[in-house]
Amino acid sequence: MADNLVLVQREHGIAVLTLNRPERRNALGVALVEAVAAAFAQAERDPDARVIVLAAAPPGFCAGADLKEFAGTDVATMCQQDACTAALARSFALASKPVFAAVDGFAMGAGFVLAASCDVVVTAPDTRWQLPEVSLGWLPGWGLQALSSRVGANKARRLALSSELLDGREAHRLGLADYLTSQGETALQAALNRARPIAQFSPHALASVKRFFMASVTGSAEAMDALAGHFLAGDAVQPHGQATLARFGLGR
Repeated sequence: MADNLVLVQREHGIAVLTLNRPERRNALGVALVEAVAAAFAQAERDPDARVIVLAAAPPGFCAGADLKEFAGTDVATMCQQDACTAALARSFALASKPVFAAVDGFAMGAGFVLAASCDVVVTAPDTRWQLPEVSLGWLPGWGLQALSSRVGANKARRLALSSELLDGREAHRLGLADYLTSQGETALQAALNRARPIAQFSPHALASVKRFFMASVTGSAEAMDALAGHFLAGDAVQPHGQATLARFGLGR
């Protein structure tokens, strides 16, 4: 991948895609989203990869969208990039292979919903999870269907409204995460331990399971993401949103 933004490793039927932008806390800028999309598409086509694991270089999984990257641009440009990230996240459910998220450190904003869009989520107990968008002045621009599929609409609404900070234990209790790491175990190690037996199963059967649940998981995700993006654009030009964007050098 360009500039090693995504590190790709393969072992025993598992493709591990590691976000590798630690200097920006793995924030989702244009180049990183493109690199993840390319690596994911390649892993999906690879007949030797039966499970895909999405991980990240320390200090944490993902700090969210990289607003600083859009300094000097406008809200429309920011929303266009959000739409590209949304399409990447939706592709996880549409893929024929199980997709694991290995979440250590933090998963904030877009990183939160990127992880929630995976089939199986593994988190450390002390990982910080947060959807801070409403506190910044706008609706999360995508991924609310995936979040609702995981925790239910009422809990998803609460998480979006409150911007509350969760630890990994609470994320697991809510159903946002499927597994907690054991003491001394990283999320990647735990995800690989869970993925290895699955990688031995029939790829045809795995694809059948993914396809059977596809409609239930994705629902009207594309339309909902488009609607959320519309609301985000409207929220971002209101005073609260404009004040937040001004701190990053963005404007109308």
